[in-house]
Amino acid sequence: MKSMRVVIKVGGSLISEAPELIDRLVKEFGSKNAGTAQDGQTSERVSFSILIVPGGGIFADTVRRADEKFGLGDDAAHWMAVLGMEQYACYLQDKSNATGTSSITELPSGVSILFPYMLLKKEDPLPHSWDVTSDTIAAWVAKQTGATFIKVTDVDGIFREGELSREIFASDFSENFESCIDLFLPGFLQKNGMQCLIVNGKFPERVIQAVYGKPVPCTAVKGNI
Repeated sequence: MKSMRVVIKVGGSLISEAPELIDRLVKEFGSKNAGTAQDGQTSERVSFSILIVPGGGIFADTVRRADEKFGLGDDAAHWMAVLGMEQYACYLQDKSNATGTSSITELPSGVSILFPYMLLKKEDPLPHSWDVTSDTIAAWVAKQTGATFIKVTDVDGIFREGELSREIFASDFSENFESCIDLFLPGFLQKNGMQCLIVNGKFPERVIQAVYGKPVPCTAVKGNI
């Protein structure tokens, strides 16, 4: 059976909708906590390993406010924000049927939620800056695991002059976009020849179809590919 790896970054903007989204993914693709999916994997003859990378959301926003008020050092702000991602992972696991993991060495089949702090503390692969958020961290995880990268947020994608852009090259980000990705991500995608698909997580079926590689309303941000 063919195996597919997918990293899905779930943004903090979806904190209300994310548990339902993740449970819909679990229903489709299975999870250690909830058994194996009844239909999706079998009908497609593909085994999916889907790793949810949490955003920072309200937890990282608290760190931003602390930084603005007290002037945190770059290292402190970085690790406190990563701990914000860890808190969001706790929330997502508590509110859904997905299993949790702190390792990316072997991705379990079905849906799992990454607890990123220990991994990032060990590897420390990215600059410590507010330009680097959970978007780039999720892209790094996708690169390390050879996974397709999907960013799930509360908008349909990236807009230019009020119109949804279906495809954008990372090298074009000097132009005036209404962007929902962090400042470091375009360069990371370019350097590593990667693509990021931006999908609206308020529509779980869109996310599922995107995992299957089927067309949905979205923006594909392409590096040198």
